[in-house]
Amino acid sequence: MSVSRKIIYNVTASSISKVITTVIALVNIGLITRYLGQEMFGNYVVALAFFLLFTALGDFGIYQTTTREISRPGAKEDEIVNNAIGLRITISLAVIAISPIFIWLSSYSNELKIALGIVLFAFFFASFTQLLIGLFQKRLLMDRVALVEMFGKVLQLALVAIGVKMDLGFNFIVGTLLVTMFFNFIVIFWLAKKFVRFKPSFDIAYWKKFLYQSFPIGLSVFVSFIYFKADSIILSWLKPSADVGLYGAAYKVIENLSFFPGMIVGLTMPIISYNIFSNRKKFETIVNKNFKIFLILVIPILIGTQVLAEDIINLIAGSEFASSANILRIVIISLVFIFFGQLFNSILIAAKLQKKLLWGLLFCAVLNVSLNFLFIPKFSYLATAYISVLTEFFVVLIGGVLIYKNLKFFPKFERFPSIILSGIILWIFLETTKNSLSFATIVILSPIVYFTATIILKAISREEIVLLLKKDHREKAKK
Repeated sequence: MSVSRKIIYNVTASSISKVITTVIALVNIGLITRYLGQEMFGNYVVALAFFLLFTALGDFGIYQTTTREISRPGAKEDEIVNNAIGLRITISLAVIAISPIFIWLSSYSNELKIALGIVLFAFFFASFTQLLIGLFQKRLLMDRVALVEMFGKVLQLALVAIGVKMDLGFNFIVGTLLVTMFFNFIVIFWLAKKFVRFKPSFDIAYWKKFLYQSFPIGLSVFVSFIYFKADSIILSWLKPSADVGLYGAAYKVIENLSFFPGMIVGLTMPIISYNIFSNRKKFETIVNKNFKIFLILVIPILIGTQVLAEDIINLIAGSEFASSANILRIVIISLVFIFFGQLFNSILIAAKLQKKLLWGLLFCAVLNVSLNFLFIPKFSYLATAYISVLTEFFVVLIGGVLIYKNLKFFPKFERFPSIILSGIILWIFLETTKNSLSFATIVILSPIVYFTATIILKAISREEIVLLLKKDHREKAKK
C-alpha cells in the first residue's frame, strides 16, 4: 500500500472509530450530567482539568520528541523508546509523589480532593499510553489505537451506567476514568510489543541530550494546558461549581470533536518530520492536504453548531444545562482555530523551532490567564468562552507567522471558494429543515448534503476519491 493510500486509509478507519468513540463519549457525558447535576458536574469538570494538569506537568515533551526521533532516517528505535520509557517512569513518579501535597492544601471539598487523587493515578497510565502511540504513528497504524480507545470508552460507559443505576456516587464516576486509562495502557502495551523489545533504560547521559530537545516542547505543552484548560480551574476558584458545570457541558463538545485535528496531525507528523528537510516538495504536499482536510471539516462543524446548539446541548446534557447552548455557539469558534493551531504547532516542532513556538504560546497563556482573572468575576463563563476563542486565534496567528518567517511557506487554500459554497448549501439546508425534521434525521442528512456538495463543486477532486476507493495495483505489483 502506498504512503498516500495508507494515510487516507488510516484517516478513514480512525475517523470511523473516533466518530463511534465520540458518540459513546457524548452518551457518557449525558449520563453523567443528568446524574450529577450542574454543581457536581462542575466538580467533575474540575477533576478532569486536573487530570490534564498532571499530564502537562509530566509531559516534558517526551512523547512528541520520541515520535519525531524514531521517525528520522536510520533511527535506533529500541534505544530511543526505552530511554523515553525510563525517563517517563521517573518523571511520572515525581508528579505522583509531589501532587498530593498541593491537593490536600487546596480549599476544595474532601470529596473533590479524593477525586483529584484518583485522576492522579489515571494520569500515570495515560502518560505511558501516550508515549507508546508514537510507535503506531510512525508505522501509520493509528487505526489500531483508535479501536482500543473506542473499546475503552465502551468500558467506561458500561461502568458509568452501573454507577448511575446503583447510585454509587461522584467518586465512582471519576474512578471510571482510572479503569479506562488502565485498560488502554494494557492493550496498547501488548500491541506495541511487536515493534520494540521493552527494557526501560536509565541512561542519564542520554537523558540530558534528550531533554535538551524535549524540554522546550514539554514546556510548550504545559503552557498550552494553561490557555486550553486552566480557565475551568480559575472559574472554579472565582465562581460556584454550577457555573463550571454549565461551561464544562458546552466545552465537552469541543473536547470530543478536537480528536480530528490531533488524529490527522498525529498520522502525518512522522512523514512531515521525515521530509521537512530532505524532501521539501513532499513536505509541502502533505501539509497542504492536511490544511485542506481541516478546511473541509471545520465548515460543517461551525455551521451545524450555530444552527443546532440548543438541540445539541439538550441531547448531550439535558434541559438543566440549557444555558450552555449560547456558550457552545461561542466556544465552537475556538475549535476552528484548534484545528489549524495543532497543524502549525506540529510543523514548528518538526522543524525544530519549538523554542520560538514556546515564546508564542507563553504569550497566549499569559494573555489567557490575565483576561480570565480580570473578567470572570463580572462575566463568569461568558468571559471564559470569549477568551478561549481569542487565545486560540492568537495561537494560529503566531504559528502561521513563525512558519512563514522561518520556512518561507504557508499552506495553500485549495478549492476554498468551493468549500465555502458547500458550507452555504449546508446552512440553507439546516435553516429550512430544523423545524420540520427531527434532530436525528438532520444529523444523518447533513453530512450527506455537505459532502455531496463538496463533490459536485469539486472541493474534493476525483483523484482523491479514486485514491480512497481504488487499490494501488502498481504498488502491489512492486511488492
